[in-house]
Amino acid sequence: MRTVDQQYRQLPGGLSLSQTSSVWLVVLLALLMANMPFITNRLFALYALKSPKNLAVRLVEMVVWYLLVGSLGRYLEQRNGQISPQGWEFYAITGTLFLTFAFPGFTYRYLFKHRS
Repeated sequence: MRTVDQQYRQLPGGLSLSQTSSVWLVVLLALLMANMPFITNRLFALYALKSPKNLAVRLVEMVVWYLLVGSLGRYLEQRNGQISPQGWEFYAITGTLFLTFAFPGFTYRYLFKHRS
């Protein structure tokens, strides 16, 4: 008999992910998306802006990325089985983790000296 980690769930497009693979996908995507507002001056990496983004726009964009990555994680959890109930502690910890993931991008954008 196979364990939950060995059972693969079919995703749209024929992609199969184990539970462990789903977790790593969400963690790596969170790491990438937390830095996205600081890496590019495009809004949501799609829309070119006339002026550079300020910190407030970057933070709002980061919150939207957090919600999108969280939604993907919830979808993958639902595909693997029952969704566990989360309280405010879960969102406080994952939000703080997302902010921690954003530190390399923030450091690159605001603390490094860029040559003009």
